[in-house]
Amino acid sequence: MPLQTPPLRGIHDERGAKFTEFGGWDMPVEFDSIQTEHEAVREDVGIFDVSHMGQIHVTGPDATTLMQRLTSNDVTRLNVGDSQYATITDEDGLIIDDTVVYRLPNEGGEATYLFVPNAGTDEATHERWISYRNEFDLEATVDNQTDEYAMFAVQGPNAPELVDDVTEESVTDVDRFTATMATVDGVECWTARTGYTGEDGFELIVPASEAEDIWAQLDCQPCGLGSRDTLRIEAGLLLAGQDFDLESNPRTPYEAGIGFTVALDTEFVGRDALEAAREDGLNEELVGFQLIDRGIPRHGYDITNMDSRVIGTVTSGTMSPTLDQPIGLGYVPSEYAEPGTTLQVVVRGQSKKARVETTPFIDTV
Repeated sequence: MPLQTPPLRGIHDERGAKFTEFGGWDMPVEFDSIQTEHEAVREDVGIFDVSHMGQIHVTGPDATTLMQRLTSNDVTRLNVGDSQYATITDEDGLIIDDTVVYRLPNEGGEATYLFVPNAGTDEATHERWISYRNEFDLEATVDNQTDEYAMFAVQGPNAPELVDDVTEESVTDVDRFTATMATVDGVECWTARTGYTGEDGFELIVPASEAEDIWAQLDCQPCGLGSRDTLRIEAGLLLAGQDFDLESNPRTPYEAGIGFTVALDTEFVGRDALEAAREDGLNEELVGFQLIDRGIPRHGYDITNMDSRVIGTVTSGTMSPTLDQPIGLGYVPSEYAEPGTTLQVVVRGQSKKARVETTPFIDTV
C-alpha cells in the first residue's frame, strides 16, 4: 500500500527535509540535523509536524461511558479543556496503545472527546470503538477525523511565547495538560499545553485545509522524527511499537512504568487483569540506563547481568545530545531495576557496562 502523507508533505520537501516511513506514513525525519533540531527544542523552540497521529472524535449521550470502558484512566475527572494520558488495554491488561484524551466543549449538550492514537492505528482503534459501542448498545457517535486535521507540536522553553504571539487569544495562562480553542490567522485551533519532548510547549490541531498558513505563522526551527526520538528518550517517554508492542513485546502499564494511567476504581477492558497484576507484583519492569563504556545502545540489543547471562532487551537507545552520553530504556527482572545497578548491554557483539538510572534522564517540565 502507498504511504500516507501529511498535508504539508510538499512544503517539507521544498524545505529540504529527509523522509522516512513511520507507522505507514511518509514523515520528515530531519530538516537540518538531529543535533540542530534537538538543541533548538532544548534551548529555544522548534516545531514538529505530527499529523501522522490519529484523531478520533467521540460524542453523544454515552460518550463518557464508551471512553471510560475503553481507556484505563478516569475520564470522568476531565472537565472541558482537560486532558489525560491513558492506555488502551486488552482483556489481559496488556497495552494495545497509549493515547492522550481531550475533553472538548460539549456538542448539542453532550460530552465530547477527542483522543489521539498512535500513527497507523487510527482505523483499528476506530473499529474497536464502533464494535464496542454496537455490542453494548451505547448511544455515541465515533468519527475518525485523522485525514481532516493536521497536528503541530511547538516545543521548547520559548514555545509558549511564540504560540501566544500568533494566537488572537492569550494562551500563557493555559496550564499543563489543559487546552483551549485559540485563533491563528482567523482559524480556530485546538491548542493544548502538551508534548512529547520533556519541554514546555503546545500541540495545535488544525484543519488540514489551513495547515500551510498556520505552519508559516509558527516560524521557528522545523524538526523531524529523528530529534523527536532523542528528545523523548531523554525525557523517559515511551514509543509505541518499541517500548511496548502487543505482538512482539506485550506489557502491562505497570511493567512499562506508566501505572499512573490505571484507575482501578473504574470499569474498563483489562481492569480485572490489571488489579491481579498489581497484587501479584512485577517480575520485569522498564528501566532507564546509561552506558559506562563506549558504545550506543539500540532497539533489540541484549541486556545481560555481569555474568553475561541475558536478562532483558533494549527497547530504545540513543546518544543523548544533551548529556553527550549513551542512554536507553529496556526491560529487566525487577531485582535488577534499582538505580545504580550495574548491567551490560551487548553492542555489536561486545559487552558494554551500563548503569541503571532514574528517568527522566534530564530535568523536564
